[in-house]
Amino acid sequence: MNKRKLGNQGLEVSAIGYGAMGISMAYGSSDITQGIETIRKAYELGVTLFDTAELYGWGDNEKVLGQAVRGFRNEITLATKFGFTRDYGTDSRPEHIREVTENSLRNLGVEQIDILYQHRVDPNVPIEDVAGTVGDLIREGKVKFFGMSEAGPETLRRANTVQKVSVLQTEYSIFARDVEMLFPTLKELDIGLVAYSPLGRGFLTNAVKPANEYADDDYRRRDPRWNEDNFERNVAALKQLSVLAESKGATVAQLSLSWLLAQCNDIVPIPGTRHQARLIENMRALNMHLNSEELAIINAAFPNGSFGSRYSEDLMPHWE
Repeated sequence: MNKRKLGNQGLEVSAIGYGAMGISMAYGSSDITQGIETIRKAYELGVTLFDTAELYGWGDNEKVLGQAVRGFRNEITLATKFGFTRDYGTDSRPEHIREVTENSLRNLGVEQIDILYQHRVDPNVPIEDVAGTVGDLIREGKVKFFGMSEAGPETLRRANTVQKVSVLQTEYSIFARDVEMLFPTLKELDIGLVAYSPLGRGFLTNAVKPANEYADDDYRRRDPRWNEDNFERNVAALKQLSVLAESKGATVAQLSLSWLLAQCNDIVPIPGTRHQARLIENMRALNMHLNSEELAIINAAFPNGSFGSRYSEDLMPHWE
């Protein structure tokens, strides 16, 4: 698989990574054994970036991922995150960062975390203190690279003066385009971008369905993009992508990933799936080429992203 560099500190990973969250939360019940097999299949297909977080099952997802990659841990990049509380508040106090890091090391069964992200900016803790704590963990050998998630330009700049930020993670797809406003800052600071939910939480696939058809514990039942009015408008726009995908003998998911990869060579999407067939489908996006006319068609379908916000108002990240 092609490799991509994230930042300028030597972080190089596969052009498409794997997001493990869905094995433990957000998308209804799952089969852990199936999830482990899919993770191992991803590695067989050349994936070297695997992403998890404390939040995803409060350690359970990290344990699953650690078990799955045990036989090839030294050949991959493992990323996890700190910063949430169990009531979905934020806590990035230095002592809490250290506590979560030690737990994550045990859960993953590793001696070093390759990328440690602040999962959400904590308004109660100066970002300089957060960056300094992660910097100390890097010097101690417990962490290799510092990442941030859903952070804005000024926060990134302030953090970067204390400890080099190698990568920003945020939602990015043809369905969620607000991060494009950060591209000048990422270029200025030489920070790579890891795109989570690159398939719009499943909307940019052939499997999308109305909110009420998902399980009660599936996040998409509450996602604003799935409410009745937005859903119909998004489906109508999606039809334009379907026509283009069919003309190329591809799926909408492959088209969407190929579009994302074409935006910049230091962007790495991390689609998540529990199913090997879907995983294989995603990987085939690497073989697709989109010309300027095709890219324009895709941009025109969702020029400002989806209809409806990517989070409800109380959960929407606020960049500064």
